[in-house]
Amino acid sequence: MEKRTEQEEAVLADIIQKAEPFVQQQLEHDHSGHDWWHIDRVRKLSLTIAAQEGADSFICELAALLHDVADEKLNDSKQAGLDKVEQWLRLHVSDPDVITHVMTIIATMSYNGGQNPPMETLEGQVVQDADRLDALGAIGIARTFMYAGSKGTMMHHPDKDFSQHDYRAAGKSAIYHFYEKLLKLKDLMNTAYAKELAATRHQWMEMYLEQFYREWNVDVK
Repeated sequence: MEKRTEQEEAVLADIIQKAEPFVQQQLEHDHSGHDWWHIDRVRKLSLTIAAQEGADSFICELAALLHDVADEKLNDSKQAGLDKVEQWLRLHVSDPDVITHVMTIIATMSYNGGQNPPMETLEGQVVQDADRLDALGAIGIARTFMYAGSKGTMMHHPDKDFSQHDYRAAGKSAIYHFYEKLLKLKDLMNTAYAKELAATRHQWMEMYLEQFYREWNVDVK
């Protein structure tokens, strides 16, 4: 990657500074686990992984900041969310290649039942890994129940089989979400460093589920 001049770095820093309040405003009323603090963690994870993997930190940081502004769960449709992000980018970014790169990352990074195509760039892989890491471990567990609560979804329903439900279908329990998505993420990480981080977080989730079932079944042994 070609080294940028100080002037170029200053321009990029200004874009990031303008993105932060925009994202905060867009997500300030979110109570589903897709709030500003999720964004900030994904941004920090993206920068950490980018440094380890040699990715473009600016592209990673900008895509990480904007990714949930476009989330279809928080917009009328996936396209409406993408249009909102692209409009902001066109107002603040002069390089069309940057706009295209960031938009491609955001349009592709959602889990979507594991059906999205693979990321084509290292930067996309980094941001996708960072977002998926925030769905794992202690934070991932907290966000799962936060999202379920925001949708009025049950914590656990041991007598109901959700396996035939569509990934986006409503009404599935929070515990089922571990099996339809979270426990699969460890093996879907793109970068070597993210795989290391995911292994530890995955282990915490397995331990949590073991304890959850003990308490659910009132097993006091």
